[in-house]
Amino acid sequence: MSRHFQVTFDAHDPRTLSSFWRDALRYVHPGPPGVDLPEGADPLAAWDDFLAGIGVPDEQRNSRSAIEDPEGHGPRVFFQQVPEGKTAKNRVHLDVRAAPGLQGEERMAALEAECERLVALGATRVRRDEPAPPMSAGFIVMTDPEGNEFCLD
Repeated sequence: MSRHFQVTFDAHDPRTLSSFWRDALRYVHPGPPGVDLPEGADPLAAWDDFLAGIGVPDEQRNSRSAIEDPEGHGPRVFFQQVPEGKTAKNRVHLDVRAAPGLQGEERMAALEAECERLVALGATRVRRDEPAPPMSAGFIVMTDPEGNEFCLD
C-alpha cells in the first residue's frame, strides 16, 4: 500500500511562496483548525485572525503556511520559514504536469502557455528543452519566486 506524503519547502516568506504555488498548482489554502469558512472567505485573513486570537506575535505569523489539493488527491504542500537563504541548486524539484497526453508542438504550445501564466505569477523561465524522442517529450525549466527550480512537463 502506498503512503501519503507532504512536500515541504524551506522559505524566506512562506505566505508569498505558498500563494504562488497555490495558484501554480490550482490548490487552496486551508482554513484554521475549527474555523468554518463561509463561501468566498479569504483563508489567509482567517489565519491572521486565528493567530491573533491565540496570541501568536505578529513577527511569528508568517513562519509557516500550507496549501492543499481541493479535490483531496495531491499531496499537501507545507512552507516553513528558515533564516538562511537558498545557496545552491535544490536537490528535489517538482515536475508540474502541464500537458498530459499531448505530444510534439501541441505539447510544447501547452507548456509555453502555462509558462506565461506562471511568469505572470512571479516565476522565472530558465530554459526550454526540445522534445528528443524516445527519451524526452520536451519540458521547460523554471524557478519559483524564491529561486527553487521546477519543470513544466
